[in-house]
Amino acid sequence: MNADTQACQLTPGSPYVELAVEVFAMLADATRVRLILALRDGELPVNALAEIAGKSAAAVSQHLAKMRLARLVATRQEGTKVFYRLQNGHAWQLVADAIHQAEHSMGTAPTHGMAPMPREAGK
Repeated sequence: MNADTQACQLTPGSPYVELAVEVFAMLADATRVRLILALRDGELPVNALAEIAGKSAAAVSQHLAKMRLARLVATRQEGTKVFYRLQNGHAWQLVADAIHQAEHSMGTAPTHGMAPMPREAGK
């Protein structure tokens, strides 16, 4: 059994629905999506992330601060540099799934059937 879904309540009545909406709202920004994608392979400083995202370091810092408060990213300081990394793999997986969905909706990805979602025991 998957440890991540074992404790999750994947039902319409889940108390986590509102928090999930907040995560989606946090990711509803192209710069933040680019930052998540850039951080997939490890930590990076703000200047490198700004270059990748095509934004100013100040703008990227503001996005990263919000993402840190939402616990999507974590930081490590080395001297005067602050390095950012993904808090866990969930935000990256959400972004990857959204990009795959976009590919499907544009017709650029092969179609495939949807596997039935597992039901929680006793539901």
